[in-house]
Amino acid sequence: MENNFRMIAKTFFGFEEILEKELLQLGAQDVTPGIRMVSFIGDKGFMYKANIALRTALKILKPIYHFRVTNEESLYKGISGINWANYMNSNMTFVIDSTVHSDKFNHTEFVSQKTKDAIVDQFRTRTGQRPSVDKDHPDVRINIHIDKDQCSVALDTSGASLHHRGYRTATNIAPINEVLGAGMLLLSGWDGQGDFLDPMCGSGTLLAEAAMIACNIPANINRKEFAFEKWSDWDNQLFDVVTDSLLKKVREFHYTITGYDKAPSAVQKAKDNIKNANLDEYIKIEERDFFDTEKETKGPLHMAFNPPYGERIDIQMERFYATIGDTLKKSYPGTNAWFITANLEALKFVGLKPSRKIKLFNGSLEARLVKYEMYEGSKRAKFMNPIED
Repeated sequence: MENNFRMIAKTFFGFEEILEKELLQLGAQDVTPGIRMVSFIGDKGFMYKANIALRTALKILKPIYHFRVTNEESLYKGISGINWANYMNSNMTFVIDSTVHSDKFNHTEFVSQKTKDAIVDQFRTRTGQRPSVDKDHPDVRINIHIDKDQCSVALDTSGASLHHRGYRTATNIAPINEVLGAGMLLLSGWDGQGDFLDPMCGSGTLLAEAAMIACNIPANINRKEFAFEKWSDWDNQLFDVVTDSLLKKVREFHYTITGYDKAPSAVQKAKDNIKNANLDEYIKIEERDFFDTEKETKGPLHMAFNPPYGERIDIQMERFYATIGDTLKKSYPGTNAWFITANLEALKFVGLKPSRKIKLFNGSLEARLVKYEMYEGSKRAKFMNPIED
């Protein structure tokens, strides 16, 4: 029986609760949410599973050591106290990622350098050879987290951030991060039980994430590699078993997923990305201006989009957001419309009252995920004439 160990799934602010739910549904044990992270217990097979399947995780870390740190000497000594031969050899390459929240250290770069020195010196003393640093494609990625006087050392099981799903080869000016897109959809309650529209689809990220949620397709099934594949205990057979078991849980989807964009170049990029993700049978993409469209489906419609903020795309903000509100009001009855914006001032011009506002971050920008409920007929009429059983 493979031994269980503690892991940490890192995520964006505001996604801790949905990541906790994802982990519980996958079968993780002792799941504990924190800030921008959720810790949990599982075995090696579950480590593979978490990387392949989680939609709202940015990285899965495997902690290996914890010690008190007060200065550069104690940092060097602490790192030297780890037997690095358990995790790598002198022919392998490595890189250090550091996060520091401490007045004892001013620069993450310094912490990374000191950690590297301790590892290299240990190998050189023991073997006469040393592993080298490779920032782009290392065999081992090491994560150092210093908070006040506590230092945590972890192996990064994922490698490149898990938002690199592997399907997006073409992007537009301001694409949404795949993990942010998936989390936004899960927060909006999207579960694939209805029709979906992204009226400003850009390179198609929300469409792809919506289809994968709807069909229960593992988020990172198209990804080329994970860091753990270069580890000495890599088990290819176990990885295949885990992947096959996840793919057996893929489900049918009986509704529509549609994307509009008025830019022909965006439409082409979205189509290319959706094809890369093997999702083109579920998704229809059209060159249309949202402001000239109306609802085309009969039942309830779930809408989610990432409109321009004016940050990297030049638009007349006041008029643009007012037109979003007008289009929803006039043309999209029976729709739950969700969108994310980092332009908090622009929300005032929508002219509709959001029924929900959720604080998130898009990169370093503070944003809001907002929900507008567009009723069939007027809201007053809906409650004046309740539907009888």
